[in-house]
Amino acid sequence: MFHVLYKFYKNNAFHLFFISSLVFIFLNVIENYIHYNIGRNRNSKFIELSSPSKKDWIKITVIMLIFAFLQGAFTYLFNKYV
Repeated sequence: MFHVLYKFYKNNAFHLFFISSLVFIFLNVIENYIHYNIGRNRNSKFIELSSPSKKDWIKITVIMLIFAFLQGAFTYLFNKYV
């Protein structure tokens, strides 16, 4: 199993997967923070920025990591087969 992972790491596909996931996470943190505040202040005329609670950050992070992994995987598969 480690041989397969090492082979994947040495391949350019890993770098594509890793960079795609990092870009997704970086952009998504900003987007999720804005969406969180829009949802909290939906009846207000202006968006007031406030930090999510620890519990909310955990939820945001878990969902974001799942989708970052999927983003990286689909980018890798698209690059490999198309």
